[in-house]
Amino acid sequence: MEHRSFPVPDGLEGARVDAGLAKLLGFSRTLAAEIASAGGVLVDGATVDKSDRLRAGGWLEVSWEPPRTLAVEPIAVPELGIVHDDDDLVVVDKPAGVAAHPSLGWTGPTVVGALAAAGFRISTSGAPERQGVVHRLDAGTSGLMVVAKSERAYTELKRQFHDREVEKIYHTVVQGHPDPLAGTIDAPVGRHPRSEWKFAVTADGKHAVTHYETLEAFPYASLLEVHLETGRTHQIRVHMAAQRHPCAGDAMYGADPTLSERLGLTRQWLHAHELSLTHPGTGQWTTFVSEYPDDLAHALELLRGD
Repeated sequence: MEHRSFPVPDGLEGARVDAGLAKLLGFSRTLAAEIASAGGVLVDGATVDKSDRLRAGGWLEVSWEPPRTLAVEPIAVPELGIVHDDDDLVVVDKPAGVAAHPSLGWTGPTVVGALAAAGFRISTSGAPERQGVVHRLDAGTSGLMVVAKSERAYTELKRQFHDREVEKIYHTVVQGHPDPLAGTIDAPVGRHPRSEWKFAVTADGKHAVTHYETLEAFPYASLLEVHLETGRTHQIRVHMAAQRHPCAGDAMYGADPTLSERLGLTRQWLHAHELSLTHPGTGQWTTFVSEYPDDLAHALELLRGD
């Protein structure tokens, strides 16, 4: 059991407990929330919840069990496409149902495990379960993901993503027709106040900007091209749901189950279609493209046939 105690600094006056712990101790927001939910956080001797607010000068006590290291299980994923492979990086076309890397609560296949099973040697930088991973896609989102193979590639790609130099283009089918048909959504994204697994537009969330343009309009839905300026968890799904145009098939964020069934969708219609970056080895601007997988292409055919 680990234990830390100290006064709450002035700069965290009014901050949520989980957000304050993340900043003070370098935890992920998820781990900080789990510690608080387990009763491991006290302020002036009283147990506080993850959503309670900190008070400057209060005596903060934190007790927790160090998280266990997650093992990478080399599980083959035949549907994982290899779009590009060289000494510095591998670009994969991730199918839905595959997570980027192991995490608590996830028992399915991962990109890291699939690459290990296929004999790929990737960078050893990063946490053991996330070695080589420089960005992520939701398990239910398909499309392009780059993984670093060399140490220089890991360092350079992490910098490019951090500095927002990587161009990420997604395609999504959303319910209804956004108004205007093209625009920008600038709204902070944070953890949902009433759900462990969801995110939402929240006042204390992280800065998030999504640019979208309508490519096709159908009677009940629209195909959008989305450019992400930031890369928050569930950002596109949250931003579109906040506009009352959830991604088709996205039950977590309010998609119409009748439309999902009619289109044969068992996950959100969201695909990482194009990825452009400066290659860490050659220094050249490089673009990769992924076509729609069968389930999304079939749903689109049905919409076009209406």
